[in-house]
Amino acid sequence: MGTDTSDDAAVWRLDGDRLLVNSTDFFAPIVDDARTWGRIAAANAASDIYAMGASPLFALNLAAWPRDVLPLDLLGEVLAGGADAAADGGWVVAGGHTIDGPEPVYGMSVTGTIAAGAGEAGLLTNAGGQPGQALVLTKPLGTGLLATALKRSGPEATEPGGDLHAAYEAGVAEMCRLNDAAAAAAIKVGATAATDVTGFGLLGHLAELAAASKARAVVDAGAVPLLPDVIGLATGGFVPGGTGRNLDHLAECLDGGDDLTRNVLGDPQTSGGLLFSCDPARADDAVRELRDNGHETAVIGELADGSSATVGAIAITGAIVGDTGSDEG
Repeated sequence: MGTDTSDDAAVWRLDGDRLLVNSTDFFAPIVDDARTWGRIAAANAASDIYAMGASPLFALNLAAWPRDVLPLDLLGEVLAGGADAAADGGWVVAGGHTIDGPEPVYGMSVTGTIAAGAGEAGLLTNAGGQPGQALVLTKPLGTGLLATALKRSGPEATEPGGDLHAAYEAGVAEMCRLNDAAAAAAIKVGATAATDVTGFGLLGHLAELAAASKARAVVDAGAVPLLPDVIGLATGGFVPGGTGRNLDHLAECLDGGDDLTRNVLGDPQTSGGLLFSCDPARADDAVRELRDNGHETAVIGELADGSSATVGAIAITGAIVGDTGSDEG
């Protein structure tokens, strides 16, 4: 029996306690290097699986390719990047489908499973949050701002000494990072709700989690981890159009935060981290474990009781903090 759990994923009960989950995602190139784009797209596609507490089993490649414009060897590099991510995560690329298209697009349909015996209790959704729980974010924000800056800059900007070098290096590393360790940490500390942070930005996905959990949220903007130079990108005019759409959609449920803070917290993410809620004491354990393993993770706020008028609302306290300068080498 199949059950929709979100716009991005679905769950099936196979038999007994076995649950099968599936999600699909794909997008146009976000970086110039084909293999890196493939790895990022595959990591992004698997993110919904991890956000539900599942482990990927296998995936199918999905690609559109303008073969009269771009060589097929370049597509091979994209697929190799996807295979790299699958190898890192321990899932199999079992085939796929490619069509002619006016522009290159790549991603995966990923299928995973909840461990036998976990049953419904092993499935994380965005509806299980509880008032008093802490909110943990497992990756820094800023990939939407970075992608916009990359589109408007020459290749020299990402080279050592270039204005985007630090942000690019850090952003690519984070987008290529799988959310497997983050999911394992969330499960270990007893998280009751989780989502991945992607196109709706931190604020959009948090609003969905709070509404589904019949709670409201409080975000400490100063605690939110950011990629290098994100404030400089935001003040420098690189805010993507998707940010405005995200904030317009959330206009009725946001309280606090200046324009800069809202633009950063509403930034659409590619292959972003997990956002989960759990007991505050256990949240510190998760943050410590993930930081010890190289994840830029933080407690960024909490869930609170919501009245009928405030369910899904977000109060933003403080302001974002971070570096504003460019990398000079």
